[in-house]
Formats: sequence, C-alpha cells, structure tokens
Amino acid sequence: MESIKVRPAKTKDIGTIADLCGPLIQSRVLLGKERVELYESVQEFLVAEDASGKVIGCGALHVMWEDLGEVRTLAIAEAHQGKGIGKMILESLLERAKAIGLKRIFCLTFEVEFFAKLGFQPISETPVEPEVYAELVRSHDEGIAEFLDLARVKQNTLGNTRMLKQL
Repeated sequence: MESIKVRPAKTKDIGTIADLCGPLIQSRVLLGKERVELYESVQEFLVAEDASGKVIGCGALHVMWEDLGEVRTLAIAEAHQGKGIGKMILESLLERAKAIGLKRIFCLTFEVEFFAKLGFQPISETPVEPEVYAELVRSHDEGIAEFLDLARVKQNTLGNTRMLKQL
C-alpha cells in the first residue's frame, strides 16, 4: 500500500473534506453539514493524505459527554476505498478518544460490518443515565439527537444503525 499519513486537519483541508463528503451526502449515507460547521469543528477532524500530500480521507471525533464521544463524517475518496484507509483513520480517532478520557464511542452508520470488525456493537437503547439524558437532550447538535434517537432526526437517519464501542 502506498504511504498514507493520518494527521490533524487544518483549515485549508475543509474544502477537500466537503468534497469527500459531497457524494455521500447526496446518496444520504452522511448527514449534510454546512461549510461553516466544518470550519467550526476542524479541530475534531483527522485526515489521511497520500504520499503526494493529497487528502484522500477524513473522520471526526465529537465529544458528547464526560465519557462519551461520536465518530462522525468518516469518508474516503472513492478511488481509495477498500484499502484500509478508513480503518487507519478510525483507529487514530479511537486513540485520540482514549487520550482525552473517553470510555465509549458512538456511531450512526450504514457500514455495520466495517464498524463491527473494529469492536462496535449495535444498540437499541440510549446507554446513559437519566440525568445525563436530561442534559444531552438540551443540545442543539444533530449528532446528539441521533444518539438519543429523538423523533426529530428519524427522517434523516432511516436505515442507519446506532452502534457503540467500549474503549
């Protein structure tokens, strides 16, 4: 495999991240984000670049609560899919999660087999205490609404599987 490097995203990468996500948003695999949201969350992103420095994949880690985070916006350029790049990004995101003290990672995905190979398990319940649920439900973040399985996001998440990994 060619030399792939995973690194923190920079603001100059946001245009490429948006381009990587575009086809997945159009096919409803990823939820769309405004470019301003991508800039606001640049520090959550890691990117994979090839030997020439071209960004060919991305993924983000969003902190939801003291011990809980979400893997978001995992996307690989079509020409580079199936080469282990998504796994490299996800493993780097999981290492980042451990480093900041997270114990559980959530994802909402159509790619159940991919995430299951890396230890994620499908969930049907919302695995937080009632007090934490009451705090989380106040968030305006769509990802947290997905985690809580709130009715207002169901039309956007049909067919997705909610999954959780213990770190």
